Order: sequence, then C-alpha cells, then structure tokens
Amino acid sequence: MEETHLTQLGREVRGFETPEAAVLERVANPHPGTAYLVRFAAPEFTSLCPVTGQPDFAHLVIDYVPGDWLVESKSLKLYLGSFRNHGAFHEDCTVAIGKRLVGELAPQWLRIGGYWYPRGGIPIDVFWQTGPAPEGLWLPDQGVAPYRGRG
Repeated sequence: MEETHLTQLGREVRGFETPEAAVLERVANPHPGTAYLVRFAAPEFTSLCPVTGQPDFAHLVIDYVPGDWLVESKSLKLYLGSFRNHGAFHEDCTVAIGKRLVGELAPQWLRIGGYWYPRGGIPIDVFWQTGPAPEGLWLPDQGVAPYRGRG
C-alpha cells in the first residue's frame, strides 16, 4: 500500500470489531537496506479470555528491522485495539500479532514480547521472533521487568 493510499491517518476511525477486520497500513522505509531497530511498546494491551470472557492485560513490546516498509503507527494502534473484544489465549494473541506484522511488512527481522499480567495467580510471558537478529544491530533489552507482584 502506498503512502497516498493511507485510509486512516488524519481521519476519524472508530476502530475494528476483530483483528481480522483491522487494516494494517504501511509506508515506504526512508532508509531501505539499513539495519535499524523500530520499537513499539503497548503497555495497556487488552484481550479477552476465550473461556471466561474476562479481560486479560499485557505489556507488548514489538521490535523490528524494516525492509522496504514501515508500519503506519495509527493503523498499528487500531489493530492492537481490535483485540479488546477478541477472545484468544495469551500465546495466540502474541504470536498472531507478530505473524501478521511479518506478513504485511516483510521486515528483515521482528520479535515480539508479550508480558501478560497474572491470570489465576500466574503471569505468562510469550516471546516470538523470526530468527537471529541481523549482525551488528543494536538490540536493547525490552525493558520489562519480570512480574514480582507485591513481593
């Protein structure tokens, strides 16, 4: 999708009912061939438990090395928001987001960390990446401390 075909940026968009219906848009990478890291942090990600319908919360960190495309950030925000009423387990949400971004952007590399808040007293952290990071890439820690509760 070319930048002139952006349908959400600068327009009122109410969001999407499902992740499948959400439109992820992309823009041309101004530095193709350069290995640099782009990070998105979504500290208030929400989905629903597919069994109980209760809300689940996570801090997502998405790191990627662009190929020819960058994800347009408003469309990413709307895509992540589409999970708010979507029932799926933590593992499914985290990996599906990573795979969808890979499918839309064809990045040189991508990783996603899903740091889920406790459900039933147990936090679940889910990590997925496309392979080894490009050589020489500055890859900072995702910066999310392990869950410690009150102790």
